[in-house]
Amino acid sequence: MKAVILAGGLGTRISEETHLRPKPMIEVGGYPLLWHIMKSYSAHGINDFVICCGYKGYIIKEYFANYFLHMSDVTFDLVNNQMEVHEQHAEPWKVTLVDTGAETMTGGRLKRVANYLKDEEAFCFTYGDGVSDVDIAASIAFHQKHGKLATVTAVLPPGRYGALLRDGDKVDGFIEKPRGDGGWINGGYFILSPKVIDFVNDDTTSWELEPLANLAQQDQLRAFEHSGFWQPMDTLREKTLLEELWQSGRAPWKTWK
Repeated sequence: MKAVILAGGLGTRISEETHLRPKPMIEVGGYPLLWHIMKSYSAHGINDFVICCGYKGYIIKEYFANYFLHMSDVTFDLVNNQMEVHEQHAEPWKVTLVDTGAETMTGGRLKRVANYLKDEEAFCFTYGDGVSDVDIAASIAFHQKHGKLATVTAVLPPGRYGALLRDGDKVDGFIEKPRGDGGWINGGYFILSPKVIDFVNDDTTSWELEPLANLAQQDQLRAFEHSGFWQPMDTLREKTLLEELWQSGRAPWKTWK
């Protein structure tokens, strides 16, 4: 099964980082966020990726073109113009990088990679700006069992602020950053039939609007609930949170060995 990852947006809410590189290439623990997402899929046996590039997409292409340089020790023999790679740390990945346009919306990016998915019974689809410990294999099994065209992973968003436990005007305690208001939201990590691409009109279509709404209206959308860790990286504060979790050795999304 293939996994399609959106990696072409501008990332304006974290512009301190994205003026230099696409948001999926912002590093956590010395590795691009895109790498973390791909490692999560690989832990569930998915190693064939289609990356939807756009804004500064050449940086993503250069990263994979020089993957050994990033991940291994190397010796450069300048006299003989040779390079020797030591202890090669290669992933079992096939990575297709597709320029889907600088201004294309999320649905349009999916439509632009349709040719790479036409022979698939189903494929994974997610955003390149967040991490989770979602059980991807279980979501695939759920999708195959219900037989509809689309599955979305539903998550409970993390709270942004601490909450007071109150009894009238008496404060009984304090909860540090509880979950949101109890409403489940779109957490990405879709499992889709290639037929859903027919629900996308053109480059101006947002996947989250008409396509998902129409799939729901036609009873072709099901939700796989994930109550574990899920964290987007939209701000520097969230980047710092992910970095702190990684450095502490307590990164919940690190499901690989």
